[in-house]
Parts: sequence; C-alpha cells; structure tokens
Amino acid sequence: MSEAVVLVKKHANGLAEVTMNRPEIFNALNAALQARLTEVFQDLGADDAVRFITLTGAGKCFCAGGDINHLRETGQWSVAENQADAEKLAKMLNTIFTCPKPVIGLINGPAYGGGLGMTTVCDIAIGVEAASFTLSEVKLGLVPGTIAPHVVQAMGVRQARRWFVTAERIDAHKGKELGLLHEVVADHDALMAERDRLIALMQNNSPVAMADSKALVLAVYNRPVDANVMMDSARRIAESRATPDGQEGASAFLEKRPAAWVPQS
Repeated sequence: MSEAVVLVKKHANGLAEVTMNRPEIFNALNAALQARLTEVFQDLGADDAVRFITLTGAGKCFCAGGDINHLRETGQWSVAENQADAEKLAKMLNTIFTCPKPVIGLINGPAYGGGLGMTTVCDIAIGVEAASFTLSEVKLGLVPGTIAPHVVQAMGVRQARRWFVTAERIDAHKGKELGLLHEVVADHDALMAERDRLIALMQNNSPVAMADSKALVLAVYNRPVDANVMMDSARRIAESRATPDGQEGASAFLEKRPAAWVPQS
C-alpha cells in the first residue's frame, strides 16, 4: 500500500499533522485511504512523542466522501462483501474517534458524506468560511450508514432526521449551529492561527489527563446518573489523583511552578 495517500509530519512541540492526499479527486475515500488513515491514527495514538494531532485535506477540499469509482465497484459486490467493506470504514472512523490524543479537524473546504462523518469524529473541528457539508447519500440511493452514530451524536436526533433525508447543502455557519463545527474562521491563515492557539493552550495540560478525560466523556455520555455512573466517575477521579501526572499537577500548583509537561520557555 502506498503511504502517499496520507501525509504525516511530526513537530518538536508534539504536534502530528495528518493530511489526506488525494487532491485530484477531492480526497475522496477509497479502500487504500481508509486503511492508511486507520494505521496512521493507531500509530500516532501509541506514540508518546505525539501530544496533538490535526487532520485536514490537501488542496481546497477536506473530503468529498466516498470515491465514486469505489462505489461503482461495490455495486457489483454481494451484501456480505459490502458489509466487510463498510466495517473497514467504521473501524477507521472509530480509530480516529477513540484516539487518546486530542484530534483537531482543520476543515479547509467541502466535507461531504464520509467527509462530514470524519469532521464529527474529531474532538475539535474548525472550519473556514468556504467549508460546507452535505449528507448526500440519499441522492445516490444510499444511506449514511457507518457515519450515522457519530453524526447523530454531533447534531442530535431531531436535526439528523431532517438533514439525512434532504441532502441539503450546509454552509460553515449553519454547520457550527448544528454542532458539526466548533469555530468558523475566515481563511487558511486564520485556520492555522486558531490551530496554534489551541495547541498552546493544551500544552499546559497533562497528556495522560487529556486522554483519560476523552475516555470519561464516552463513559458518561447518554447514560442516566445512577449508582453505576456515580461509582465509575468517582473511581476515575480517585485513580487520576494517584497517577504520576496527578501527583505532579498537584505539586506544581502548590509550589506555584509549571508542571513537568509544560514546555520550558
């Protein structure tokens, strides 16, 4: 498999830049791109030198969704073959979604179908004014199957019931209103500036605590606050107090000094 479909650049400050690199077809998803993204996020998630990850697309488009040539091919497959193929996309999305490192989506242009789904699996999604979204599957006689859990979680059931069936274009500001984006910025330069601002903030945070906080969100999401949830959340804070990062954070606060993970100026 060629690694050229995904570019990875690591920086000394712990940032790993991931770029989908099929600009000639708007970074459309095919088997090779999906498989490589899965590998990349697995590797970066396990790399202690990586503290933050950004995800974007080469060229003027974030991701146009499924590669039409791949879709044409799958139309000749059996249901079982299509099931196996769809599970690979689901695995790729879940690998990004559950990555222990903060993932910042830099939505540099249109994000359609699967590209919209990839936006919603990022912890933070920032889009330029030119970004737009469409759940276009119904126009092709399809359903947004594997992206649905993440998209519905982002925009809510009531909104999903509309946008899944209309396939309307969603501009960047409407995308923010719906929960697809956290911020909208003017252009590429502003996108990079906002990225740098967020990374500077998160460099003050414990890498272990950020990973554990991501896991905590998933542990309590959409669950009633019952005895099990209360006990589990209490266990998590108790365990975090006993970690080396928890001990270091408390000591640094009391001693009025930067914690060990904060970059030295």
